[in-house]
Amino acid sequence: MQLFDSEYFTYKENKLFCENVSLEKIAQEVATPVFVYSKKFMIDRYKELNNAFENIPHKIYYACKANYNINIIKLFNDLGAGIDVNSAGEFYRSLKAGANPKNLIFSGVGKTKDEIELVLENELKLIKAESYGEIELINSIAKKLGKIAPIAIRVNPNVDPATHPYISTGLAENKFGIDETTAIEIFTKAAKLGNIQLLGIDMHIGSQITKIEPYIEAAEKLVKLVEELKAKGISLTHIDLGGGMGIKYLDEKPFTAKEYADAVIPILKKTDCEIFIEPGRYLTANSGCLLSEVLYVKNNLDKNFIIADAAMTELLRPSIYKAYHHIQPVNISINEEFTADIVGPVCESGDFLGKHRKIKKVKPNDLLAVMSAGAYGMVMASNYNARLKPAEVLVDNEKFYIIRKRETLEQLVQNEFLI
Repeated sequence: MQLFDSEYFTYKENKLFCENVSLEKIAQEVATPVFVYSKKFMIDRYKELNNAFENIPHKIYYACKANYNINIIKLFNDLGAGIDVNSAGEFYRSLKAGANPKNLIFSGVGKTKDEIELVLENELKLIKAESYGEIELINSIAKKLGKIAPIAIRVNPNVDPATHPYISTGLAENKFGIDETTAIEIFTKAAKLGNIQLLGIDMHIGSQITKIEPYIEAAEKLVKLVEELKAKGISLTHIDLGGGMGIKYLDEKPFTAKEYADAVIPILKKTDCEIFIEPGRYLTANSGCLLSEVLYVKNNLDKNFIIADAAMTELLRPSIYKAYHHIQPVNISINEEFTADIVGPVCESGDFLGKHRKIKKVKPNDLLAVMSAGAYGMVMASNYNARLKPAEVLVDNEKFYIIRKRETLEQLVQNEFLI
């Protein structure tokens, strides 16, 4: 079988380690299922991207929707990143992690009145507006609070990112942003509002994008809009490229940070704007694995099943996207292989982590590592079947830290009352 082996997750004497910590040791001390993250991976990825854009004024905003554990937010905040939040909850988490509101930007297509009021009262960096109706609401709330609301407007550049349709966000058919053909009109109307300060133009064309051409096309469209707006007396201070940079789950060949920067910087330098970048998956996905214990191995006619203690409640992506996550035993001393579906205990036929996988033979109590689980894993976890949400662990060289305790049965019902 193929093994997912890297500088951060590697086999030593046939046993899988995260950095210099044995995954067997983590399972023994923390139990399973548990998310395990490499701190070094996230630091290295951030520095790689930051260095790639060193020749142009820029700021990286970590899209915490990918992994919003407060320790992960703190890690990127400490490295100098801003934080991109999409809800009052992510805003609150970022404040708890020690982020300054002046380094927070608030995204999202459906912000509520309470959320807008909350972030304006806390004087965040800016709000990314996605419709003229939202801009009018922000203006009225800012007026009520006696504030000038700093905003950017998200433009939908109608670029095909060539990714899964559920994570494509830059086409005309998607719900996000304003249509590029109405952008000039909406910017002009917004500039006349008394409690709005127009700062930037933003985009986010999709997620898990592995080809660089969509970014080039979208950047060219934004630069053209910036130039047209400047000619009309509206000068913007930043262009936000969004996130969406693809990573390797199986055999993808994503572009590098340097290739990305080299492709878009010559286009963006035509303006005097600072460049914002909002990576999430890129910074975290391959930092993590979901560690799970084998409960049973069974055979139905010609079909083999490995039933693990992790499920769609821990990692939803395979069920809803048919997303691929590489799955491998923590101990690879057994040479014999077979083909099996790796499934969880949840009462759904869609509860699987991988199908038709060629894998080394395992038995009950063996450990499996579901790779590339550092993004859109824990943040999408649920309590379906009243399952307890798992623990999270951060590995730092030879040490590891529990950064989220496993949920308890008492916590499952703590907000419910018998009447």
